[in-house]
Amino acid sequence: MNSLSFTLFIFAVITFLQCSSSTGAATCHPDDEAGLLAFKSGITQDPSGMLSSWKKGTSCCSWKGIICFNSDRVTMLELVGFPKKPERSLSGTLSPSLAKLQHLSVISLGGHVNITGSFPKFLLQLPKLRYVDIQNNRLSGPLPANIGVLSLLEEIFLQGNKLTGPIPNSISNLTRLSYLIFGGNLLTGTIPLGIANLKLMQNLQLGDNRLSGTIPDIFESMKLLKFLDLSSNEFYGKLPLSIATLAPTLLALQVSQNNLSGAIPNYISRFNKLEKLDLSKNRFSGVVPQGFVNLTNINNLDLSHNLLTGQFPDLTVNTIEYLDLSYNQFQLETIPQWVTLLPSVFLLKLAKCGIKMSLDDWKPAEPLYYHYIDLSKNEISGSLERFLNETRYLLEFRAAENKLRFDMGNLTFPRTLKTLDLSRNLVFGKVPVTVAGLQRLNLSQNHLCGELPTTKFPASAFAGNDCLCGSPLSPCKA
Repeated sequence: MNSLSFTLFIFAVITFLQCSSSTGAATCHPDDEAGLLAFKSGITQDPSGMLSSWKKGTSCCSWKGIICFNSDRVTMLELVGFPKKPERSLSGTLSPSLAKLQHLSVISLGGHVNITGSFPKFLLQLPKLRYVDIQNNRLSGPLPANIGVLSLLEEIFLQGNKLTGPIPNSISNLTRLSYLIFGGNLLTGTIPLGIANLKLMQNLQLGDNRLSGTIPDIFESMKLLKFLDLSSNEFYGKLPLSIATLAPTLLALQVSQNNLSGAIPNYISRFNKLEKLDLSKNRFSGVVPQGFVNLTNINNLDLSHNLLTGQFPDLTVNTIEYLDLSYNQFQLETIPQWVTLLPSVFLLKLAKCGIKMSLDDWKPAEPLYYHYIDLSKNEISGSLERFLNETRYLLEFRAAENKLRFDMGNLTFPRTLKTLDLSRNLVFGKVPVTVAGLQRLNLSQNHLCGELPTTKFPASAFAGNDCLCGSPLSPCKA
Protein backbone atom coordinates (compact mmCIF):
# COMPACT_ATOMS: atom_id res chain seq x y z
CA MET A 1 0.00 0.00 0.00
CA ASN A 2 1.44 3.36 -0.97
CA SER A 3 1.66 6.51 1.16
CA LEU A 4 -1.51 7.96 -0.35
CA SER A 5 -3.41 4.84 0.67
CA PHE A 6 -2.17 5.19 4.23
CA THR A 7 -3.10 8.86 4.29
CA LEU A 8 -6.59 7.85 3.22
CA PHE A 9 -6.54 5.18 5.92
CA ILE A 10 -5.72 7.74 8.58
CA PHE A 11 -8.46 9.98 7.17
CA ALA A 12 -10.92 7.10 7.55
CA VAL A 13 -9.82 6.56 11.15
CA ILE A 14 -10.27 10.25 11.88
CA THR A 15 -13.71 10.27 10.30
CA PHE A 16 -14.68 7.30 12.45
CA LEU A 17 -13.39 8.93 15.61
CA GLN A 18 -15.21 12.16 14.82
CA CYS A 19 -18.41 10.16 14.67
CA SER A 20 -17.72 8.02 17.73
CA SER A 21 -16.15 10.41 20.25
CA SER A 22 -18.70 13.15 20.67
CA THR A 23 -17.89 13.48 24.35
CA GLY A 24 -14.33 14.52 23.45
CA ALA A 25 -15.55 17.65 21.72
CA ALA A 26 -17.04 19.13 24.87
CA THR A 27 -13.86 20.80 26.11
CA CYS A 28 -10.28 21.57 25.17
CA HIS A 29 -7.07 21.65 27.16
CA PRO A 30 -5.62 25.19 27.26
CA ASP A 31 -2.13 24.00 26.23
CA ASP A 32 -3.57 22.38 23.12
CA GLU A 33 -5.62 25.45 22.26
CA ALA A 34 -2.56 27.68 22.62
CA GLY A 35 -0.40 25.39 20.50
CA LEU A 36 -2.96 25.14 17.72
CA LEU A 37 -3.64 28.88 17.61
CA ALA A 38 0.12 29.49 17.40
CA PHE A 39 0.22 27.06 14.47
CA LYS A 40 -2.60 29.02 12.82
CA SER A 41 -0.69 32.26 13.28
CA GLY A 42 2.25 30.78 11.36
CA ILE A 43 0.03 30.07 8.36
CA THR A 44 0.16 33.01 5.99
CA GLN A 45 -2.39 31.77 3.45
CA ASP A 46 -5.43 29.51 3.86
CA PRO A 47 -7.33 29.81 0.57
CA SER A 48 -9.59 26.82 1.28
CA GLY A 49 -10.58 27.98 4.75
CA MET A 50 -9.19 24.90 6.47
CA LEU A 51 -8.62 26.85 9.67
CA SER A 52 -11.80 28.94 9.59
CA SER A 53 -13.28 27.04 12.53
CA TRP A 54 -10.17 27.55 14.67
CA LYS A 55 -11.34 30.35 16.95
CA LYS A 56 -10.12 31.23 20.40
CA GLY A 57 -12.67 30.46 23.10
CA THR A 58 -14.28 27.59 21.19
CA SER A 59 -13.49 23.97 21.86
CA CYS A 60 -10.43 23.04 19.81
CA CYS A 61 -11.64 19.43 19.86
CA SER A 62 -14.42 20.48 17.47
CA TRP A 63 -12.12 22.31 15.03
CA LYS A 64 -11.64 20.96 11.55
CA GLY A 65 -8.85 18.40 11.37
CA ILE A 66 -8.66 17.94 15.15
CA ILE A 67 -9.52 14.80 17.14
CA CYS A 68 -9.59 14.50 20.91
CA PHE A 69 -10.08 10.84 21.70
CA ASN A 70 -11.82 10.12 25.04
CA SER A 71 -10.31 13.18 26.75
CA ASP A 72 -9.83 16.92 26.42
CA ARG A 73 -6.39 16.39 24.85
CA VAL A 74 -5.74 16.56 21.11
CA THR A 75 -4.59 13.20 19.78
CA MET A 76 -4.76 13.81 16.02
CA LEU A 77 -4.00 16.77 13.76
CA GLU A 78 -4.95 16.04 10.17
CA LEU A 79 -4.96 18.74 7.49
CA VAL A 80 -3.98 17.21 4.16
CA GLY A 81 -3.21 19.63 1.34
CA PHE A 82 -3.71 19.55 -2.41
CA PRO A 83 -0.28 18.87 -3.99
CA LYS A 84 -1.66 19.15 -7.52
CA LYS A 85 -3.52 22.35 -6.66
CA PRO A 86 -1.16 24.33 -4.42
CA GLU A 87 -3.35 27.39 -4.76
CA ARG A 88 -5.87 25.62 -2.49
CA SER A 89 -3.32 24.57 0.14
CA LEU A 90 -1.86 26.18 3.23
CA SER A 91 1.25 28.36 3.05
CA GLY A 92 3.53 29.34 5.90
CA THR A 93 5.64 27.61 8.54
CA LEU A 94 5.08 24.98 11.22
CA SER A 95 5.00 26.63 14.65
CA PRO A 96 7.19 25.03 17.34
CA SER A 97 4.31 25.67 19.72
CA LEU A 98 2.75 22.45 18.46
CA ALA A 99 5.05 20.86 21.05
CA LYS A 100 2.35 21.79 23.58
CA LEU A 101 0.17 18.97 22.15
CA GLN A 102 1.72 16.37 24.43
CA HIS A 103 -0.90 13.70 23.69
CA LEU A 104 -0.59 13.95 19.91
CA SER A 105 -0.22 10.55 18.24
CA VAL A 106 -0.97 11.49 14.61
CA ILE A 107 0.17 14.56 12.69
CA SER A 108 -0.72 14.69 9.01
CA LEU A 109 0.17 17.93 7.23
CA GLY A 110 1.33 16.54 3.89
CA GLY A 111 0.71 17.90 0.44
CA HIS A 112 0.66 21.64 1.10
CA VAL A 113 3.65 22.33 -1.18
CA ASN A 114 4.16 25.85 0.20
CA ILE A 115 4.87 25.04 3.83
CA THR A 116 8.52 25.97 4.37
CA GLY A 117 11.18 25.87 7.06
CA SER A 118 13.49 23.25 8.52
CA PHE A 119 12.54 19.81 9.81
CA PRO A 120 10.04 20.51 12.63
CA LYS A 121 12.08 19.63 15.70
CA PHE A 122 9.04 20.07 17.94
CA LEU A 123 8.09 16.56 16.79
CA LEU A 124 10.92 15.22 18.95
CA GLN A 125 9.11 16.62 22.01
CA LEU A 126 5.92 14.66 21.37
CA PRO A 127 6.38 11.39 23.29
CA LYS A 128 3.23 9.65 22.02
CA LEU A 129 3.76 10.25 18.31
CA ARG A 130 3.03 7.21 16.14
CA TYR A 131 2.32 8.65 12.68
CA VAL A 132 4.02 11.60 10.93
CA ASP A 133 3.09 12.80 7.45
CA ILE A 134 4.73 16.05 6.32
CA GLN A 135 5.46 14.92 2.77
CA ASN A 136 5.23 17.09 -0.35
CA ASN A 137 6.02 20.40 1.28
CA ARG A 138 9.11 22.62 0.98
CA LEU A 139 10.93 21.69 4.16
CA SER A 140 14.70 21.93 3.96
CA GLY A 141 17.85 21.34 5.96
CA PRO A 142 19.09 18.22 7.74
CA LEU A 143 17.22 15.57 9.65
CA PRO A 144 17.85 15.85 13.42
CA ALA A 145 20.59 13.54 14.69
CA ASN A 146 18.36 12.46 17.59
CA ILE A 147 15.33 11.48 15.49
CA GLY A 148 15.62 8.12 17.22
CA VAL A 149 13.95 9.52 20.36
CA LEU A 150 10.56 8.98 18.66
CA SER A 151 10.52 5.45 20.03
CA LEU A 152 6.79 4.85 19.42
CA LEU A 153 6.87 5.99 15.80
CA GLU A 154 5.33 3.50 13.38
CA GLU A 155 5.09 5.45 10.11
CA ILE A 156 6.95 8.51 8.85
CA PHE A 157 6.40 10.21 5.47
CA LEU A 158 8.94 12.90 4.54
CA GLN A 159 9.09 12.44 0.77
CA GLY A 160 8.91 15.33 -1.67
CA ASN A 161 10.71 17.95 0.40
CA LYS A 162 14.24 19.40 0.15
CA LEU A 163 15.80 17.74 3.16
CA THR A 164 19.59 17.42 3.06
CA GLY A 165 22.43 15.65 4.81
CA PRO A 166 22.72 12.04 5.98
CA ILE A 167 20.11 9.69 7.36
CA PRO A 168 20.89 9.80 11.11
CA ASN A 169 22.27 6.64 12.67
CA SER A 170 19.73 6.99 15.47
CA ILE A 171 17.07 5.89 12.98
CA SER A 172 18.01 2.39 14.18
CA ASN A 173 16.18 3.11 17.45
CA LEU A 174 12.81 3.40 15.70
CA THR A 175 12.18 -0.32 16.03
CA ARG A 176 8.41 0.02 15.65
CA LEU A 177 8.67 1.59 12.20
CA SER A 178 6.81 -0.17 9.41
CA TYR A 179 6.81 2.72 6.89
CA LEU A 180 9.91 4.84 6.28
CA ILE A 181 9.25 7.12 3.30
CA PHE A 182 12.17 9.51 2.68
CA GLY A 183 12.15 9.60 -1.15
CA GLY A 184 12.34 12.73 -3.27
CA ASN A 185 14.70 14.76 -1.10
CA LEU A 186 18.41 15.71 -1.26
CA LEU A 187 19.73 13.25 1.30
CA THR A 188 23.39 12.24 1.03
CA GLY A 189 25.76 9.68 2.51
CA THR A 190 25.25 5.96 2.88
CA ILE A 191 22.36 3.88 4.18
CA PRO A 192 22.94 3.39 7.93
CA LEU A 193 23.64 -0.24 8.83
CA GLY A 194 21.34 0.20 11.83
CA ILE A 195 18.29 0.13 9.55
CA ALA A 196 18.68 -3.64 9.90
CA ASN A 197 17.13 -3.20 13.38
CA LEU A 198 13.81 -2.15 11.85
CA LYS A 199 12.38 -5.66 11.76
CA LEU A 200 8.77 -4.53 11.31
CA MET A 201 9.55 -2.61 8.12
CA GLN A 202 6.98 -3.06 5.35
CA ASN A 203 7.73 -0.11 3.08
CA LEU A 204 11.24 1.36 2.75
CA GLN A 205 11.48 4.19 0.21
CA LEU A 206 14.75 6.09 -0.13
CA GLY A 207 14.56 6.74 -3.88
CA ASP A 208 15.29 10.01 -5.66
CA ASN A 209 17.96 11.28 -3.30
CA ARG A 210 21.75 11.57 -3.50
CA LEU A 211 22.64 8.56 -1.40
CA SER A 212 25.84 6.75 -2.34
CA GLY A 213 28.06 3.77 -1.63
CA THR A 214 27.07 0.15 -1.92
CA ILE A 215 23.65 -1.09 -0.88
CA PRO A 216 24.34 -2.65 2.54
CA ASP A 217 23.46 -6.24 3.43
CA ILE A 218 20.71 -5.27 5.89
CA PHE A 219 17.55 -6.97 4.71
CA GLU A 220 17.67 -10.41 6.29
CA SER A 221 15.81 -9.24 9.40
CA MET A 222 13.01 -7.53 7.45
CA LYS A 223 10.61 -10.47 7.24
CA LEU A 224 7.61 -8.24 6.44
CA LEU A 225 9.08 -5.97 3.75
CA LYS A 226 6.78 -5.52 0.75
CA PHE A 227 8.10 -2.39 -0.97
CA LEU A 228 11.75 -1.44 -1.47
CA ASP A 229 12.67 1.67 -3.47
CA LEU A 230 16.32 2.74 -3.73
CA SER A 231 16.06 4.21 -7.23
CA SER A 232 17.62 7.45 -8.52
CA ASN A 233 20.60 7.58 -6.20
CA GLU A 234 24.33 7.02 -6.63
CA PHE A 235 24.65 3.43 -5.44
CA TYR A 236 27.22 1.16 -7.08
CA GLY A 237 28.27 -2.47 -6.89
CA LYS A 238 26.06 -5.53 -6.83
CA LEU A 239 22.69 -6.16 -5.26
CA PRO A 240 23.33 -7.57 -1.76
CA LEU A 241 22.66 -11.23 -1.06
CA SER A 242 20.28 -10.46 1.82
CA ILE A 243 17.68 -9.15 -0.64
CA ALA A 244 17.10 -12.83 -1.44
CA THR A 245 15.49 -13.27 1.99
CA LEU A 246 12.68 -10.92 0.93
CA ALA A 247 11.32 -13.42 -1.62
CA PRO A 248 8.30 -14.52 0.48
CA THR A 249 6.92 -10.98 0.92
CA LEU A 250 8.32 -8.47 -1.58
CA LEU A 251 5.84 -6.95 -4.04
CA ALA A 252 7.98 -4.18 -5.56
CA LEU A 253 11.75 -3.79 -6.02
CA GLN A 254 12.99 -0.53 -7.55
CA VAL A 255 16.70 0.20 -7.93
CA SER A 256 16.70 2.08 -11.26
CA GLN A 257 19.03 4.99 -12.13
CA ASN A 258 22.02 4.00 -10.09
CA ASN A 259 25.41 2.55 -11.10
CA LEU A 260 24.74 -1.03 -10.10
CA SER A 261 26.55 -3.75 -12.00
CA GLY A 262 27.07 -7.47 -12.37
CA ALA A 263 24.60 -10.13 -13.40
CA ILE A 264 20.95 -10.00 -12.36
CA PRO A 265 20.97 -12.29 -9.31
CA ASN A 266 19.38 -15.70 -9.78
CA TYR A 267 17.55 -15.25 -6.49
CA ILE A 268 15.18 -12.77 -8.18
CA SER A 269 13.59 -15.87 -9.74
CA ARG A 270 12.25 -16.85 -6.31
CA PHE A 271 10.18 -13.65 -5.92
CA ASN A 272 6.90 -15.25 -7.01
CA LYS A 273 4.83 -12.50 -5.37
CA LEU A 274 6.73 -9.71 -7.10
CA GLU A 275 4.50 -7.35 -9.07
CA LYS A 276 6.98 -4.60 -9.97
CA LEU A 277 10.67 -4.95 -10.83
CA ASP A 278 12.65 -1.93 -12.05
CA LEU A 279 16.38 -2.43 -12.66
CA SER A 280 16.60 0.14 -15.46
CA LYS A 281 19.44 2.58 -16.13
CA ASN A 282 22.21 0.66 -14.43
CA ARG A 283 25.07 -1.52 -15.73
CA PHE A 284 23.61 -4.98 -15.24
CA SER A 285 25.14 -7.42 -17.72
CA GLY A 286 24.89 -11.01 -18.89
CA VAL A 287 21.74 -12.98 -19.61
CA VAL A 288 18.43 -12.63 -17.79
CA PRO A 289 18.00 -15.67 -15.50
CA GLN A 290 15.76 -18.33 -17.01
CA GLY A 291 14.08 -18.50 -13.62
CA PHE A 292 12.22 -15.27 -14.48
CA VAL A 293 9.52 -17.63 -15.74
CA ASN A 294 8.60 -18.02 -12.06
CA LEU A 295 7.60 -14.34 -11.81
CA THR A 296 3.99 -15.16 -12.56
CA ASN A 297 2.59 -12.10 -10.80
CA ILE A 298 4.83 -9.51 -12.47
CA ASN A 299 2.88 -6.74 -14.21
CA ASN A 300 5.49 -3.97 -14.32
CA LEU A 301 8.94 -4.95 -15.58
CA ASP A 302 11.64 -2.47 -16.61
CA LEU A 303 15.14 -3.73 -17.49
CA SER A 304 15.89 -0.96 -19.99
CA HIS A 305 19.24 0.82 -20.44
CA ASN A 306 21.52 -1.93 -19.20
CA LEU A 307 24.06 -4.27 -20.85
CA LEU A 308 21.92 -7.41 -20.94
CA THR A 309 22.47 -9.93 -23.72
CA GLY A 310 20.97 -12.98 -25.38
CA GLN A 311 17.32 -13.94 -25.45
CA PHE A 312 14.64 -13.13 -22.89
CA PRO A 313 12.76 -15.89 -21.01
CA ASP A 314 9.19 -16.66 -22.07
CA LEU A 315 7.20 -15.36 -19.13
CA THR A 316 3.97 -16.98 -18.01
CA VAL A 317 1.76 -14.09 -16.98
CA ASN A 318 -1.93 -13.32 -17.45
CA THR A 319 -1.33 -9.68 -18.23
CA ILE A 320 1.41 -7.08 -18.05
CA GLU A 321 0.82 -3.36 -17.83
CA TYR A 322 4.36 -2.14 -18.39
CA LEU A 323 7.20 -3.94 -20.20
CA ASP A 324 10.41 -2.14 -21.13
CA LEU A 325 13.43 -4.12 -22.35
CA SER A 326 14.84 -1.29 -24.48
CA TYR A 327 18.46 -0.33 -25.03
CA ASN A 328 20.25 -3.47 -24.00
CA GLN A 329 22.15 -5.93 -26.20
CA PHE A 330 19.29 -8.40 -26.61
CA GLN A 331 18.83 -10.31 -29.88
CA LEU A 332 15.11 -11.05 -29.69
CA GLU A 333 14.67 -11.51 -33.45
CA THR A 334 10.88 -11.11 -33.08
CA ILE A 335 8.45 -9.52 -30.67
CA PRO A 336 8.14 -12.39 -28.16
CA GLN A 337 5.16 -14.68 -28.65
CA TRP A 338 4.25 -14.50 -24.97
CA VAL A 339 3.92 -10.71 -25.36
CA THR A 340 1.86 -11.07 -28.54
CA LEU A 341 -0.61 -13.38 -26.77
CA LEU A 342 -1.19 -11.14 -23.75
CA PRO A 343 -4.82 -10.00 -23.36
CA SER A 344 -3.77 -6.53 -22.19
CA VAL A 345 -0.59 -4.46 -22.54
CA PHE A 346 -0.56 -0.80 -21.54
CA LEU A 347 3.05 0.05 -22.38
CA LEU A 348 5.45 -1.93 -24.58
CA LYS A 349 9.00 -0.70 -25.21
CA LEU A 350 11.36 -2.93 -27.18
CA ALA A 351 13.68 -0.31 -28.69
CA LYS A 352 17.07 -1.62 -29.83
CA CYS A 353 16.26 -5.22 -28.97
CA GLY A 354 17.56 -6.90 -32.11
CA ILE A 355 14.10 -7.42 -33.65
CA LYS A 356 14.20 -8.40 -37.36
CA MET A 357 10.60 -9.10 -38.37
CA SER A 358 7.84 -7.68 -40.52
CA LEU A 359 5.18 -5.73 -38.71
CA ASP A 360 2.67 -7.43 -41.01
CA ASP A 361 3.43 -10.68 -39.17
CA TRP A 362 2.79 -9.22 -35.73
CA LYS A 363 -0.79 -9.96 -34.76
CA PRO A 364 -1.28 -9.18 -31.07
CA ALA A 365 -4.22 -10.88 -29.39
CA GLU A 366 -5.68 -7.62 -28.09
CA PRO A 367 -4.23 -4.58 -29.90
CA LEU A 368 -7.17 -2.55 -28.66
CA TYR A 369 -5.60 -1.80 -25.27
CA TYR A 370 -2.08 -0.70 -26.21
CA HIS A 371 -1.39 2.88 -25.08
CA TYR A 372 2.38 3.33 -25.58
CA ILE A 373 4.64 1.46 -28.01
CA ASP A 374 8.32 2.01 -28.79
CA LEU A 375 9.97 -0.29 -31.35
CA SER A 376 12.71 2.14 -32.40
CA LYS A 377 16.21 1.15 -33.58
CA ASN A 378 15.43 -2.37 -34.76
CA GLU A 379 15.21 -3.89 -38.25
CA ILE A 380 11.42 -4.05 -38.48
CA SER A 381 9.93 -3.96 -41.96
CA GLY A 382 6.41 -3.99 -43.36
CA SER A 383 3.46 -1.67 -42.92
CA LEU A 384 1.90 0.08 -39.93
CA GLU A 385 -1.55 0.34 -41.54
CA ARG A 386 -3.23 -2.78 -40.18
CA PHE A 387 -2.00 -2.38 -36.61
CA LEU A 388 -3.08 1.27 -36.31
CA ASN A 389 -6.51 0.38 -37.66
CA GLU A 390 -6.93 -2.17 -34.86
CA THR A 391 -6.04 0.16 -31.97
CA ARG A 392 -8.51 2.39 -30.16
CA TYR A 393 -6.63 3.90 -27.21
CA LEU A 394 -3.09 4.28 -28.57
CA LEU A 395 -1.44 7.48 -27.33
CA GLU A 396 2.12 7.08 -28.57
CA PHE A 397 3.82 5.04 -31.29
CA ARG A 398 7.56 5.24 -31.94
CA ALA A 399 9.37 3.15 -34.55
CA ALA A 400 12.27 5.36 -35.64
CA GLU A 401 15.31 3.82 -37.36
CA ASN A 402 13.68 0.72 -38.82
CA LYS A 403 12.84 -0.50 -42.33
CA LEU A 404 9.11 0.21 -42.38
CA ARG A 405 7.82 0.69 -45.91
CA PHE A 406 4.24 1.76 -46.70
CA ASP A 407 2.20 4.57 -48.21
CA MET A 408 1.82 7.28 -45.57
CA GLY A 409 -1.23 8.63 -47.37
CA ASN A 410 -3.15 5.44 -46.54
CA LEU A 411 -2.47 5.69 -42.80
CA THR A 412 -5.38 6.34 -40.44
CA PHE A 413 -4.85 7.20 -36.79
CA PRO A 414 -6.90 6.40 -33.71
CA ARG A 415 -8.39 9.61 -32.35
CA THR A 416 -6.38 9.16 -29.15
CA LEU A 417 -2.94 9.23 -30.83
CA LYS A 418 -0.76 12.14 -29.68
CA THR A 419 2.79 11.11 -30.63
CA LEU A 420 4.05 9.48 -33.84
CA ASP A 421 7.74 8.96 -34.65
CA LEU A 422 8.48 7.17 -37.93
CA SER A 423 11.75 8.95 -38.67
CA ARG A 424 14.55 7.15 -40.56
CA ASN A 425 12.40 4.54 -42.31
CA LEU A 426 11.35 3.89 -45.92
CA VAL A 427 7.90 5.47 -45.72
CA PHE A 428 6.66 7.00 -48.99
CA GLY A 429 3.61 8.86 -50.32
CA LYS A 430 1.97 12.05 -49.10
CA VAL A 431 1.59 13.31 -45.53
CA PRO A 432 -2.12 13.08 -44.62
CA VAL A 433 -3.94 16.07 -43.19
CA THR A 434 -4.80 14.01 -40.08
CA VAL A 435 -1.27 14.53 -38.68
CA ALA A 436 -2.40 18.04 -37.72
CA GLY A 437 -4.27 16.52 -34.78
CA LEU A 438 -1.08 15.12 -33.23
CA GLN A 439 0.94 16.84 -30.51
CA ARG A 440 4.36 15.44 -31.51
CA LEU A 441 5.44 14.21 -34.95
CA ASN A 442 8.67 13.13 -36.59
CA LEU A 443 8.61 11.92 -40.21
CA SER A 444 12.15 13.01 -41.10
CA GLN A 445 14.53 10.95 -43.24
CA ASN A 446 11.96 9.00 -45.27
CA HIS A 447 10.81 9.08 -48.93
CA LEU A 448 7.73 11.28 -48.55
CA CYS A 449 6.67 13.62 -51.31
CA GLY A 450 4.08 16.29 -52.11
CA GLU A 451 2.65 19.38 -50.44
CA LEU A 452 2.47 19.36 -46.65
CA PRO A 453 -0.84 19.97 -44.87
CA THR A 454 -1.06 22.92 -42.52
CA THR A 455 0.41 21.93 -39.14
CA LYS A 456 2.20 23.47 -36.17
CA PHE A 457 5.26 21.22 -36.47
CA PRO A 458 8.78 22.56 -37.20
CA ALA A 459 10.77 21.86 -40.35
CA SER A 460 12.82 19.24 -38.50
CA ALA A 461 9.73 16.99 -38.36
CA PHE A 462 9.81 16.68 -42.16
CA ALA A 463 13.50 17.15 -43.02
CA GLY A 464 15.41 14.74 -45.25
CA ASN A 465 12.54 13.47 -47.38
CA ASP A 466 12.49 13.14 -51.18
CA CYS A 467 10.27 15.98 -52.32
CA LEU A 468 8.13 17.47 -49.56
CA CYS A 469 7.24 21.13 -49.95
CA GLY A 470 5.13 23.80 -48.29
CA SER A 471 5.33 25.40 -44.88
CA PRO A 472 7.44 24.94 -42.80
CA LEU A 473 9.64 23.71 -45.70
CA SER A 474 10.32 25.53 -48.97
CA PRO A 475 7.29 26.61 -51.00
CA CYS A 476 5.99 24.20 -53.61
CA LYS A 477 6.83 25.05 -57.21
CA ALA A 478 3.93 26.21 -59.35
